[in-house]
Amino acid sequence: MGLGNPGLDYAKTRHNVGFMTVDELAKDGGVGWSKTRYGLVCRYQDRFLLKPLTYMNRSGDAVAAMMRWHRWSADQVMVVADDLDLPLGRIRIRVSGSSGGHNGLKSIIEQLGTEEFLRLKIGIGRPPQDFLVIDWVLQRFAKDEWPVVEDTLKRAREALEVTMSEGVERAMNRFNHSS
Repeated sequence: MGLGNPGLDYAKTRHNVGFMTVDELAKDGGVGWSKTRYGLVCRYQDRFLLKPLTYMNRSGDAVAAMMRWHRWSADQVMVVADDLDLPLGRIRIRVSGSSGGHNGLKSIIEQLGTEEFLRLKIGIGRPPQDFLVIDWVLQRFAKDEWPVVEDTLKRAREALEVTMSEGVERAMNRFNHSS
């Protein structure tokens, strides 16, 4: 489940790295995106990718609805989201945890009633002192940041693939300490 906000106004913003990551995965073997009542869904191997169209603050509505439909438990879900507390270019896999102030994760935790689901956090860094957090996360990446962003998206895609094929512990050992 890649988190982000729908629409061109939000494309390529810091808050949409979740969308960008699942797009990266889908372009290498996904079976096209289809609009459903949950959001945009793509079949990838024996998995589903989801980009909720509920906007970030209501991501839990789409995630919970899709989970109910497929009768998935929380341990069968991995959420990809931006993280202010990680520097740009860092990724981190977690098996559970609080929302950390992230409204998309907060919505999912509220809807699922648990913090026990996998997440892939993608660092977007903290805003400069003169920026409000909301303005920072909704800002597009600067031109000079794009090489780092592109590399990060490739590593995030690889982290998802390793998690799916080799397990979360192997992925954590491989990706949580690299930059």
